[in-house]
Amino acid sequence: MERGESFIMQAIILAGGAGTRLQGVVKDVPKPMADINGKPFICYLLDYLAAYDVRKILLSVGYRYEIIRDYFGSQYKYMDIRYVIEDKPLGTGGALKKALRAAEGEEFMVLNGDTFFNLDLKKMIDFHHAEDSILTIAVKPMRDFDRYGTVNIKDSRIVGLEEKTFRHFGYINGGVYAMKKTISGFFDHDKDAFSFEVDFLHKKINNIHPFAFISDDYFIDIGIPDDYKKAQEELGPISKGLRK
Repeated sequence: MERGESFIMQAIILAGGAGTRLQGVVKDVPKPMADINGKPFICYLLDYLAAYDVRKILLSVGYRYEIIRDYFGSQYKYMDIRYVIEDKPLGTGGALKKALRAAEGEEFMVLNGDTFFNLDLKKMIDFHHAEDSILTIAVKPMRDFDRYGTVNIKDSRIVGLEEKTFRHFGYINGGVYAMKKTISGFFDHDKDAFSFEVDFLHKKINNIHPFAFISDDYFIDIGIPDDYKKAQEELGPISKGLRK
């Protein structure tokens, strides 16, 4: 694909999860390394980023990180890979805080390592730049669900986050972020382990005024066995049709 000068060429993937709820079907590997049709789930994320010509990857790893490091080494396709290792569980917020310290540059894509959201990344980044946003969150419209919390949106801005409960319709956090490194200035400097969504976004939403990029493209979260099995059926065809 063609890439403008403003395109974000580096990404952080939060890949430190153990996958506790998947232990019955996936054993002794980090959740992003769960096998999907003969290759680790995280390969689908890397293939997705490669389709948008992202060149630098920073993997935030923790539980049994050696499995990820030994599998990928320092390169995947033409992408350079570096690692930030959690010595103890830090949660998504703590992992991101540590990764941002190690990251080069001023702007990044950030992806959860256990979800796949096949949105148009170029359109999201163009939106992020047009709004001059410090943080843009990809959100997915969803119907008849109770597994996820919801994102409240007003005039393209995220104005609130609500806890999990059954909803006939709502927007969920799709686990894909465009952010400036300056967001790290809003982190609590005395807290190393915390959740990015629950502990940070809930408290700082009125300080950082994040924007929502709405996409109804394919989304899957492999965090529970039913959806892990669903991914086995769906991700192969999806990955073959990745935008180039």
